[in-house]
Amino acid sequence: MKKLDSPETDKPPQLEAECWFDDVCILDMDYFVKTLSGIRDKGIRPDLIGSIITQYASMWLPELSVDDVQKPQPTNFQNSPESTATASWTKKRFFVETLVGILPPEKDSIPCNFLLRLLRVANLVGAEPAYKAELEKRISWQLDQATLKEVMIPSFSHTCGTLLDVELVIRLVERFVNLDESFRGGAALVKVAKLVDGYLAEVAVDSNLRLPEFVALAGAMPGHARSTDDGLYRAIDTYLKAHPGVSKQERKSLCKLMDSRKLSPEASLHAAQNERLPVRSVIQVLFSEQTKMNRYYLDWSGSFSGSRSPSRQGLQEPTARCQSKREASAQQVEIKRLRNDVTRLQSQCVAMQAQIERLLEKKSKGFFRWRKLGLGGGGVAVDVEEGQGGFWRQTPVGGKGKLVQGRAPKKFSHSMS
Repeated sequence: MKKLDSPETDKPPQLEAECWFDDVCILDMDYFVKTLSGIRDKGIRPDLIGSIITQYASMWLPELSVDDVQKPQPTNFQNSPESTATASWTKKRFFVETLVGILPPEKDSIPCNFLLRLLRVANLVGAEPAYKAELEKRISWQLDQATLKEVMIPSFSHTCGTLLDVELVIRLVERFVNLDESFRGGAALVKVAKLVDGYLAEVAVDSNLRLPEFVALAGAMPGHARSTDDGLYRAIDTYLKAHPGVSKQERKSLCKLMDSRKLSPEASLHAAQNERLPVRSVIQVLFSEQTKMNRYYLDWSGSFSGSRSPSRQGLQEPTARCQSKREASAQQVEIKRLRNDVTRLQSQCVAMQAQIERLLEKKSKGFFRWRKLGLGGGGVAVDVEEGQGGFWRQTPVGGKGKLVQGRAPKKFSHSMS
């Protein structure tokens, strides 16, 4: 008779691993630390140890799970019979500090988003500064793996006026930028720059966000980290919209953060019509876009002119393959499309030139103007200067005439001798 297999032998390896995880996760913290120490001594890979820690922490603290859904556990802090507000707070703080102490030291052994959630709970329960500093150091190592949702950590400090902990993000970004280039890489720097621009756009709507904090976070990334400044421009525009009381000098300091040459045509068009930006910044955007259009036009017009430079003529192959009818037709379609693009860019360039002339004319109206008038009788020419309060002062021009003393207004005639 064939012996029936037991249910334990029919389990696939993945299910057995999950059951083993569940068995470990029901242990008390002290027993879990001892078990984990024994597993580590056997040479288990750091990423597997990190998976055990994240699974254990997510089952004991629902705040650390990805979906943030509380799982019914009989040993949960909230379900303990002695659970009071103070006791639960103390247990959570002990739990978080213990987790930080047993984290594997290797990079990428723990996901960055889990570390950010752990730091959020550590700030909430008031963990010791040394444990929070350790978490910040580990997060900065792999900040390029973080998501915008996890970086938006609320501020639990009474001294911070913003809803989000902006100072924390500034510290993380500065620590990441100061890492060795071989440790973080260029691609990671680009990812963090996009993360910073997205975070700035979210936090810019906070009316309590101070300008130095915004400038410090935006300026923490080097200029070469951003391939385009569209995200930074969006954040600056959001800040100006949420803070209408920003002075003219502060607007200039904000606009100095972005490079107008790295704006896309859509962002440049929006900036050219943005009344919240200083006039100088708008003119810089228009000139940059005009320069790019002129360069684009020259490149394509030179390629379609049919003439080749002498250097290219020398490099040209003596015999060329005859194009097929299909290839020639496709090339004609491409040339027609590119010529249409050039025509469209020319019209946009003309529109931008008109916009620049209107801005310059509008700006020139605020300056003082001088004009020369001729007086009747003696024919003495005088310069007229517009002064404050709308009064005019006349001064004769030429060395022959004497200074003409103007009449005193009727209002002050009795006070003069």
